Amino acid sequence: MIFEYKVISDTGSQSQGTIDALNKEVAISSLQRRGFIILDIKEQGTKQGLLAVSFFDKVKQKEVVILSRQVATLFEAGVSALKVFRLLSSEMDNAILQKVLTEVSDDLQGGSSISNALSKHPKVFTSFYVNMVRAGEESGKLNQTFNYLADYLDRQYALTSKTKNALIYPSFVIGTFVIVMVLMLTLVIPRLSVIIQESGGEIPFYTKVVIALSDFLVNYGVFVLVFIAFSFAYLYWQNSRNPNKNLWDALKLEVPYVKDIYEKLYLSRIADNLDTMLSSGIPIVRALEITSAVVENKVYEQVLAQVTESVKGGALISEAFAKHKEMPNLMIQMTKIGEETGELGYILKNLANFYKREVDSSVDTLVGLIEPVMIVALGVGVGLLLTSVLVPIYNIAGSI
Repeated sequence: MIFEYKVISDTGSQSQGTIDALNKEVAISSLQRRGFIILDIKEQGTKQGLLAVSFFDKVKQKEVVILSRQVATLFEAGVSALKVFRLLSSEMDNAILQKVLTEVSDDLQGGSSISNALSKHPKVFTSFYVNMVRAGEESGKLNQTFNYLADYLDRQYALTSKTKNALIYPSFVIGTFVIVMVLMLTLVIPRLSVIIQESGGEIPFYTKVVIALSDFLVNYGVFVLVFIAFSFAYLYWQNSRNPNKNLWDALKLEVPYVKDIYEKLYLSRIADNLDTMLSSGIPIVRALEITSAVVENKVYEQVLAQVTESVKGGALISEAFAKHKEMPNLMIQMTKIGEETGELGYILKNLANFYKREVDSSVDTLVGLIEPVMIVALGVGVGLLLTSVLVPIYNIAGSI
């Protein structure tokens, strides 16, 4: 690796140049041995690369899934950890992931464990991922652990993607409907309303309502937009002031029908996380702590944090779950059965599969209902708008 540096020599003169070294620490040590005081040192091309990477590149979950599969395969083939990450870093198309794997390789060469090296990159490898790898190192089953991780991430990726994609379509249709209605009310209706009002004929009530709404948007539409913008800004500000109370996460669990999908999604994620970690030998308290950090919903994060404290105090998991309304009775009873029979991991795996099927079913039902409902709503809305304008114009034409 080539590093650019700015240094001061023992004579006090400032100079700059480049040095070829294995990593940044080795480059610094080499320059210090020459008697230089280092002012600045960075990898050659870092500035330009950072600009390109930050805005146009990111590590997708699917890439982490593929990476985990590749690592597991290479470990099964008997390749050393250092060679595994060196090889994969050289083959990565994603610039961020390539840089991360290069740094992981450098740390491994410096004597670090795989889990510690991965923990330095939390934006790519979550605490769940790192702790799973640590458990694999302690048990000597790294290849099996990376296969577990790939399977788990693949399941979560498929489940989350399906849920998000199901909600994108109605959002797009509703957004299109609102834009079409606003454009008609602000651009088309004002011109037609002039003709209707100048005719002197009787104007139906529903036409008066449409004309009044059109006048309001034309005259005060800017203020409405400003109000909406300030409302979103205020909500964002409130969230930033109190990160432990995320309004959006709470809203997901309040909206009818959407609430059911998200509840089952998070419950599936919780059960799957716990099953995967318990299967790898991670203690239950640590598994609960990690799950609360990676569940990706503040409401369930707080619930799991309280459950963790109860379990630390000697309570059973099922007893701790029963204290929270967010945990359904099925989850509580099945967990209790798992604790009594000593098959908690097996029960959690079945729960994860059950809730995954429930999410799939709910999403499929939602997608099946959305299209006809949205088409009917769009047709009725546009039809009423056109009727309120065309009927008076037709009456005017008939009276001539």
